[in-house]
Amino acid sequence: MATAERILVVDDEPVLRDAVATVLREQDFEVGVARSGRTALVMADEFDLVVLDVTLPDLDGFEVTRRLRARGRAVPIVLVSALSALEHRLAGLEAGGDDYVAKPFAPAELVARVRAVLRRCRRAAPDAGRLLSGDLVIVRGTGEVFRSGQPVELTGTELRLLVFFVENAGRVVTKREILETVWEGHVVTENLVETYVGYLRRKLDGLGSPLIHTRRLTGYLFNAA
Repeated sequence: MATAERILVVDDEPVLRDAVATVLREQDFEVGVARSGRTALVMADEFDLVVLDVTLPDLDGFEVTRRLRARGRAVPIVLVSALSALEHRLAGLEAGGDDYVAKPFAPAELVARVRAVLRRCRRAAPDAGRLLSGDLVIVRGTGEVFRSGQPVELTGTELRLLVFFVENAGRVVTKREILETVWEGHVVTENLVETYVGYLRRKLDGLGSPLIHTRRLTGYLFNAA
């Protein structure tokens, strides 16, 4: 019997926190709860996904996400917030969130978003074996990444983006192609691609020559030769 995936629900409003936790438990997830950003930072690594409210009493959800990503933590994060403007959604995604759900939301929508993010993260490394490109190694079964023999800690989104680049090495890919594949078309701005390419470059280029090359007005070329 498969082990139930574990979800951490972070919200300082008890009624909403308990309601979300109940809905997820009814869908056979194991659920833990936290009421603050600092508690979420301590607990996040023990879970398969975090449902994270943006408005918290100590650290807001954006800052919690940034700190987890800065520590190299790849746990998927679904941000939820009453701040529903495009600028807020983009801020959440650029901080490292994997999805952003505006309040009020239907329970079925949240469950669908959680399942979609988990599915995308599983697909980032679906097969056994290794994906090789020059001195870069991606272990498909575990999602581990090594360059020049050194481990590289990537978030789920960064890993999906890197796999996409490696699988399309040697040809120029457009930002629209990347959005449609890595984010499955859920994100409407191409600026997010630039942000995540920047994240990958910072993590990979310090271990060797640049891998991702910008082609002005066209897109990107991945070349590990």
